[in-house]
Amino acid sequence: MKKIFFENFVLFCDAPEFYQFGPQDPATPTAEGMLLFHNYLMFFVILIGTVVLWMLYYSIKNFDEKINKVSTNFTHSSLLEIIWTIIPAILLILIAVPSFSLLYSLDELIDPSVTLKIVGHQWYWSYEYSDYSGFVSNDSDLNFDSYMIPTIDLEIGTFRLLEVDNRVVLPTNTHIRLLITSSDVLHSWSIPSFGIKVDACPGRLSQASLFMKREGVYYGQCSEICGVNHGFMPIVVKGLNINSYINWLTDKFGLMYFAGWDLHVQTLFNDFRNNKSL
Repeated sequence: MKKIFFENFVLFCDAPEFYQFGPQDPATPTAEGMLLFHNYLMFFVILIGTVVLWMLYYSIKNFDEKINKVSTNFTHSSLLEIIWTIIPAILLILIAVPSFSLLYSLDELIDPSVTLKIVGHQWYWSYEYSDYSGFVSNDSDLNFDSYMIPTIDLEIGTFRLLEVDNRVVLPTNTHIRLLITSSDVLHSWSIPSFGIKVDACPGRLSQASLFMKREGVYYGQCSEICGVNHGFMPIVVKGLNINSYINWLTDKFGLMYFAGWDLHVQTLFNDFRNNKSL
């Protein structure tokens, strides 16, 4: 009952909003881990801030010649030195342990079922589905460019400066490998809902993993100052369930007629079933 309610009546924030104060809703396990660690860290921030502000207030109020005419002189306090050494060390350990676990999970790469190559240009993105090389008749990879739609061409209800002409389509509950590079200058492929921000460096190939837990349309932008049109190369990823993703590939590229397609479809279904059973 809860699953039906959340799938049909809950709207997720997957794009920036006016006067937005908090982060976007997470759509991947890594983004969920970042949000949980942020909330966990805020407890210590509030605790430390409260203690420091209290000490400032106490010092300003009591260490005043009008209140205390005679000052007390002392050189040091062994007990105080032990306290302000041990307590910060304990706090740092409590913060470090979950942060190390999160950093390890961000770098973990699982054998992917889908590989997407991303190339940054001035000022647009190119995407290449490298897994389907040889499935099409001319033995080339399936690729396309993604440009921002100008304001004058936008449809009603779409986001200005965030919508593109060709969206990236990827399956949910599937391990995906992202290979990111650039053809000219530094770019950065970033989507807040995924918890992903990877620099695209010319001559280098960066790698990241992606695992979407729910369907939706996710918006991002280049997060590296890459030139005069830096703010006009958005990113849009559409997450589909495995059946819709296979239908999208079949309709767009006609892959069902080529060798190896049935094996790839079976691999996707096996990965989907294994991940849904966890």
